[in-house]
Amino acid sequence: MGKLKHEIQQKAPFSGLEEEAVLNLFRTSDFLERAFQHKTREWGVTSTQYNVLRILRGAEPQGLQCAAIGARMIASEPDITRILARLKTLKLVRQHRDHADRRVVWTRVSEAGMGLLREMDPLIQRLPAILLGHMSKAELKEMIRLLELARVPCAGKAEQESDQDRRKGSK
Repeated sequence: MGKLKHEIQQKAPFSGLEEEAVLNLFRTSDFLERAFQHKTREWGVTSTQYNVLRILRGAEPQGLQCAAIGARMIASEPDITRILARLKTLKLVRQHRDHADRRVVWTRVSEAGMGLLREMDPLIQRLPAILLGHMSKAELKEMIRLLELARVPCAGKAEQESDQDRRKGSK
């Protein structure tokens, strides 16, 4: 019996290797996400909020519009506006309207947000090695190659969905 079948206590066989591979990806992603979430919670933010702050830090000094933040997210998040509102309540981001087009809102990481990121950086930068350090460089490179290959059939669909989300957000 495969390791995953044992972990999830499944008795019936998988429908094929593809199903077993996808379920392994989902389970692994969940394990890694929970480990990351556990660490970010120590600072009072979710991993998604951390990702938004990280994106905004990279967009300094101009900041980004909501749709641009969404396009850069690691995991697709349908309600960026709600996440930004929460970060604004926590005083981790600042927002201002564009001078030329008042409909456009720019978001920047605040000084408090930058301070939080600086505080989190040492642990967050070590976390990948903590989570995957048991794997060799060759194994990691092969995993990266295989994961990128697995995303190929989804890439076009993800871009279409992202475009649809941006159009909905601008209405």
